[in-house]
Amino acid sequence: MTFTTLASGSLGNAALVSCGDTHILLDAGISAKRISAGLAALGVKPHQLSAILLTHEHSDHVSGLRVLTKKAGAPIYATGPTCREWYKKNRCDEVKDLFCPQEAGTGVQIGSLWAESFPTPHDAACSVGYSIAGEGGRMVLCTDLGYVTDEVRRAVEGCDLLVCETNHDVDWVKSGPYTYYLKQRILGNYGHLSNEAGAELAAFAVENGTKTVVLAHLSQTNNTPARAYDTVSLRLLAMDCDPERDISLSVAPAGGLGPTVSLGREAAVC
Repeated sequence: MTFTTLASGSLGNAALVSCGDTHILLDAGISAKRISAGLAALGVKPHQLSAILLTHEHSDHVSGLRVLTKKAGAPIYATGPTCREWYKKNRCDEVKDLFCPQEAGTGVQIGSLWAESFPTPHDAACSVGYSIAGEGGRMVLCTDLGYVTDEVRRAVEGCDLLVCETNHDVDWVKSGPYTYYLKQRILGNYGHLSNEAGAELAAFAVENGTKTVVLAHLSQTNNTPARAYDTVSLRLLAMDCDPERDISLSVAPAGGLGPTVSLGREAAVC
């Protein structure tokens, strides 16, 4: 099983999970053209997608969906409220016919991969993260949440790869250019995880066996890759885990392909 981000940040998110001939796109928050180019670089064509999984209906996770489905035609899995909110804004029957509503906390077999959602606290209709298991191990996508719940911890515990939100530096948000309302939204229980909160989640995961952590969904205004990486590194070092020796720790790039993580007996980032 492999995992690669196509884009990860406040301006757009998409990633690919593959196992053999099974290819799952996680979110479609960049243009269909960029998604297609990213897939091509990985040797996958849009019509080869086995499924598209949506975490929620915000534009940085679905903006490319309508155009992409003209090429892909893959089933789209999301919670019922997410499907309804997307359709209310877009009124596209071609996409609606591809929706496969799933209750948060349930799973589905997609080719050689088992994908199971878990609820996340975010200001969306019914947002979720995903746990995906296949040959070689299990990965968890955990972004767009204001705080870490028991459901999140249960999903993360024991995973081989954690894609962990480190959206912002709290002090940078407070002193930054955003409006008071937006600052309160980001910092609230239905906003995004800070670097420190993400570091705690990463530490919990590593304590429970995770060997690869990818930091994701960084704000372009209120964070930097170095800031997120250093915050998480310090937290791991405090528990006697060297992020350059004991595990693999990286930051997903905002605007292009990230490194491909391979899960299995010889797990590697390349």
